[in-house]
This record gives sequence, C-alpha cells and structure tokens, in this order.
Amino acid sequence: MTIVADDRLTDAARKLATAGIANARREARLLQALAEDDEARFDDYVRRRAAHEPYSRIRGAREFWSLDLALSPDTLDPRPDSETLIEAVLASLPDRAAPLKVVDFGTGTGALLLALLTEYPNATGVGVDVLPGAIKTARQNAARLDLAVRTQFIVGDWAEVDLDPADVILANPPYIPADEIAALSPEVAHFDPRCALDGGIDGLAAYRALAPLARRILRPDGWAFFELGAGQSESVTRIMIESGLRVTGARRDLAGHERCLVLRGAGMGG
Repeated sequence: MTIVADDRLTDAARKLATAGIANARREARLLQALAEDDEARFDDYVRRRAAHEPYSRIRGAREFWSLDLALSPDTLDPRPDSETLIEAVLASLPDRAAPLKVVDFGTGTGALLLALLTEYPNATGVGVDVLPGAIKTARQNAARLDLAVRTQFIVGDWAEVDLDPADVILANPPYIPADEIAALSPEVAHFDPRCALDGGIDGLAAYRALAPLARRILRPDGWAFFELGAGQSESVTRIMIESGLRVTGARRDLAGHERCLVLRGAGMGG
C-alpha cells in the first residue's frame, strides 16, 4: 500500500471512530476493499458508514447460512441469530430427502426459506411478504441460487394470502415494541424497514396474527419455527397454546437466549 493510500485509510478510520463506529480501522479496510481503489467511491462509502449505514447495506448483500443474499431497502438485514431457526429445523426433521412444503412468513430476502431449501433438496416453498420490494429481492436471490423453480414468492398480508397446507412454517416476525424502536442502534432503527421491526405496543402483535394462521395451514404432523425477541418465550408460548398449537420447546442462540420457538400441528404431541 502506498503512503498516500495509507494516509487515506488512516483518515477514514479517524472519521469512522469520531462517528462512534467500533473497530474503525477494520471497517475502513473493508470499505477500501469494497471500493476497489476508486477513491471517490471509497469517500462515499466512508461518509455512508459514518452515518451508521451498515456495511452490509453499503455492500448490498449479507451472508446468511453461507449464502450471499442481496439486500434492498424493503428487506430486513438478516442476523446470524436467525440461523437458529435453520438449526432447529435440521434437528427436528433429520430426513434431508423429505419432500417438504414450506411457508415462510415475512420472507424479506428469502433468507430462511432459501437456506432451508439448500438443506432439503426435495423441498419446495412459498415466501410471503407485505412489501413488494422484499418479494422482488427474494426472487432475485432465489434465481441466483438456482432455487427459482422450487420457490414462489407472494406479495400480500399474511392472513389474506391463499396457501396450501404446509409441513413446515418459518417466521421471523416483527417483535420490537413500537416505543423501543427509536432506542435501537441507528444501523437498525434507521435502515431496516420499520414494518419488519414494529411488533405493536407489546411486541406481540405479529404472533397473535400468526397463531390462528399457523393453526389453520399447518398439517397435523407439521412443524413451525418462530423467531423470538428477548424475553418473549413465555408470552408467545401462551399465545400459541391458546390457538391450539403444541409447543415442544425453544432453541437457544449462541448467546444463550431463547431465540426459536418450536411448535407442532394441532394433531401432534411433542
């Protein structure tokens, strides 16, 4: 690296650190590599990151379950914690050859559905999202991963979409209480779509909507896997039991938080 280039890197790291970005020099190096020696582009990336736009959004993609997934303004930026749902499915359904019918509510980038289909080569799935931009992005991700023929993506409200019975239901619903969103990191509060975060007054509105829907379309021997917010396991369990679903447990993420509620269809035990 030339002295001039090193000076630019140092200056960028200083700007990021002043803006409160942790690991500023590492972030500056990532942005420099992304800019591919284009100085104007590098300056723009530094400006955007200093405004707390996540690196993944500047890059336009996020790795999830070893898949490189495009992002858009209408999609949530998939978090590593959500991989807990995929781990839970694999533990619950060991037959990788099963011809599963999967529904993913709030599909966003398609992360959960597409990750699952890479693990179950005979499975097919439907992703539903209320945001047209999210569905467009999910379709693009499916096509790039050669999964388009095994997927369908639908724009619409969950409760209004006509869906066939499902063997597996996935959902990472909005679960942040509305009045807590402003206190989230600016990377989340300012750049993730609000409707993917806002869980209503108590953070549980989406679960109340999901419960009767899952009860209706989940096969009697089917499974459902719902992502949980911190401390929500007991409340969401109660909502699901009241709907007639059977809760078999909760899987913890790497930090030890109960992240995924595991449920069975109404006709099955644990």
